[in-house]
Amino acid sequence: MWAAIMQRGELRYNEPLSKHTSWRVGGPADQFFIPRDRSDLAEFLFNLVPETPVIWIGLGSNLLVRDGGIRGVVIGTHRGLADIRRVGAELLYAESGVPGAKIARFSVRGGLAGVEFLAGIPGTLGGALAMNAGAFGSETWDVVASVETIDRSGHIRRRLPDEFQVGYRKVVSPVSEEWFIAAEFQLTRGDVQSGWTRIKQLLARRAQTQPIQTPNAGSVFRNPPGGYAARLIETCGLKGANEGDACVSERHANFIVNRGGATAAQIETLIRRIQREVEIHHGIRLEPEVRIIGDSS
Repeated sequence: MWAAIMQRGELRYNEPLSKHTSWRVGGPADQFFIPRDRSDLAEFLFNLVPETPVIWIGLGSNLLVRDGGIRGVVIGTHRGLADIRRVGAELLYAESGVPGAKIARFSVRGGLAGVEFLAGIPGTLGGALAMNAGAFGSETWDVVASVETIDRSGHIRRRLPDEFQVGYRKVVSPVSEEWFIAAEFQLTRGDVQSGWTRIKQLLARRAQTQPIQTPNAGSVFRNPPGGYAARLIETCGLKGANEGDACVSERHANFIVNRGGATAAQIETLIRRIQREVEIHHGIRLEPEVRIIGDSS
């Protein structure tokens, strides 16, 4: 399972993933690797035993890691894949570990417009690309000009958007086990002050409508066609419903918060309970937006 040689990055063993997820829950990863940079990452993947499962984590939002943890390798991108720069008059380049909020601020500071919405997404670019993250009417792949991917052999490729099947909170890659490590965004010229105003408005709206002060993973369920998951959950009387310290937010019914001592099992139990109640009352099976991974304790 282990990499054949030690890399320049940091390799930790039995690392508690509760330290790396926004829900503050999750058991240990057999290995947790923080690459120094992309070449370090490529070398690590090249020397990894081929059968070793690989999981990627940025800021750990939109993710529920079960209490038994992860067998295999978890790669943390936030510190090592952090390059962001302008590469053309209206082109912005960022690696997958860069937080969406940083991309939004960097673009506005440079007089570019088109990714302000990323200020409202509490994750990194890698996750935003993998799930076509969106907020306030905009989606990540609306402005993607190209992406860079890496495979298990450490080979890096440049791919264009038309090579992927992109939909609502879903992106299908042309090959399996090839992961996003960077993207170029095609943006437009924008007024700096207008950009900052837009970001402030988005953040204010988020603060008013979402439980940002309490550990959560963002929206738990995808919106069904023609409807809103939060509305369906609320009409079932589930605001405030709980399993231990896992609780449906009183502020936004499509958020589950950790009131301090929740376990991943309690959160998952509450997710299944919400699905059952909504299906009973509305005949709709809500589909989780959060990824649920790992072993049960």
